[in-house]
Amino acid sequence: MKEDDLGAGLCASCVHARTIESSRKATFLRCELSFTDPRFPRYPRLPVLHCDGYWPCVGFECRG
Repeated sequence: MKEDDLGAGLCASCVHARTIESSRKATFLRCELSFTDPRFPRYPRLPVLHCDGYWPCVGFECRG
């Protein structure tokens, strides 16, 4: 986990999280589960401390 990820909580190490950069260089975390399950917000409030969809990333599975 990078220092920048510390404020993201569980999202920092979840396989469902994707980093999105806006045209103004702002960075957001998007939850990929939001596309198939309405229980998950597209852009969750950070830090996420509990999530039923959390799946820790391992090696190459980590978000990009």
